[in-house]
Amino acid sequence: MKVLILLMPVLAGALALAGAASAQTDNYPNKPIRLIAPFPPGGSVDVVGRIVGARLSQLLGQQVVIENRSGASGNIGMEAVARAAPDGYTIAINTLPLVTNGFLYSRVPYDVVNDFAPVSHLSSSASVLTVHPSVPAHSVRDLIELAKARPGTLNYGGAGIGTNPHVAGELFNLLAKTNIVVVQFKGGAPAVMAAISGEIGVTVSSISETMPFIEGKRLRALGVTSLQRSVALPNVPPIADTLPGYEFTTWHVIVAPKATPRAIVTLLNERITQVMRTPDFARAYEQRGFDIIAGTPDECAAFLKNELAKWGKVIKERGMRAD
Repeated sequence: MKVLILLMPVLAGALALAGAASAQTDNYPNKPIRLIAPFPPGGSVDVVGRIVGARLSQLLGQQVVIENRSGASGNIGMEAVARAAPDGYTIAINTLPLVTNGFLYSRVPYDVVNDFAPVSHLSSSASVLTVHPSVPAHSVRDLIELAKARPGTLNYGGAGIGTNPHVAGELFNLLAKTNIVVVQFKGGAPAVMAAISGEIGVTVSSISETMPFIEGKRLRALGVTSLQRSVALPNVPPIADTLPGYEFTTWHVIVAPKATPRAIVTLLNERITQVMRTPDFARAYEQRGFDIIAGTPDECAAFLKNELAKWGKVIKERGMRAD
């Protein structure tokens, strides 16, 4: 009897917590959700956000509205999310600058670990090294030799300081001992457009945004940044076949303001996972060059901490700074 009496407050507390969690999600969502993409339309962050957001709208019964709030390599959009009400109606999708900006800028208006609640590590994907058809390079080796013969004269497109194309390009320079000079644009899509027009000669961009121009022969693919060939570009070899040690993958995560109730974070994660594991969605997603991950919030948090440690070292070694 004493044991039962002692257990009753514990059980009552557990039921109260369960009831509170249920109450937080019973009416959620009852209005549209803003999914902030902190880069311009057309880049990989925007593309992935729109693909996932459209299906997520159907499952949640409320529209997921993509809001492109670009500037300062994603800092402007992420500050808006960090300061938003933690009610599940403002979330963000981002990629590498989420963890690299803290090493590149003297002041960043958010803290990756303390200001955000990880929701889902959506996916990863290889990027592809391409050149404008006028560049006389038909392989990674050709490009390295050309860059060494003409130091400082070749340019590649970045999407802002510390963005995926910038870090991937600097990793190439580091390992190949070349000096292909970065030209920064306001996003991945403008950088690709500059390569198509011949304004710059080289890009390292996501497969999803570059593939149509490779197929249209407006860009020439030299190598993928993963260690294996991509299903989307099976005839393009890995850069690492020529440049041992080279590996770079783009990733995308969804985060919410830090104090967002765990019940809402869990619900969003479950619905996102449901979207991404749907067979027809998974096939279409993989055909664009993406590998589905759709991990738990805790797995996403651990991944972000690992990325902070890894890329912090590369940035320091290359002496990369934004100010």
